[in-house]
Amino acid sequence: MFALDQRLQQDTLVIGDFPLCRLLLSNDSNYPWFILVPRINGISEVFHLDVADQQKLWEETTGLAQLLNDGLGADKMNIGALGNVVSQLHVHVIVRKRDDAAWPAPVWGKHPARPYTQEQVVALRARVRELLPADFNFAQD
Repeated sequence: MFALDQRLQQDTLVIGDFPLCRLLLSNDSNYPWFILVPRINGISEVFHLDVADQQKLWEETTGLAQLLNDGLGADKMNIGALGNVVSQLHVHVIVRKRDDAAWPAPVWGKHPARPYTQEQVVALRARVRELLPADFNFAQD
């Protein structure tokens, strides 16, 4: 059974599942910041995945980035897989706008996380529901 790293559990909200990855929302309303986590235990690097899963990870990452770019009016999409704090393989997909709290600097450590209000979560989930494909498996709200 798939286990999500404890730090990711405490810092994110679950949106649902793509065929390979769990889609999370970072609980930081400074930026629409999504995280994809392949649902395979014990993986810390992209090269630990077989070739088919590497391709699926990239398809899900770039597909999500394009949908968010178009649907949320990004000025730039930031995509990264660092894993220095959380070793479980995960990919950040962050919608950046010229008027966001950190622009043009990286988001990491720039400002303290500002948790979403319940109303913001409901609105963002509804917007993401409109953007993601019909076969996306949404978590219970």
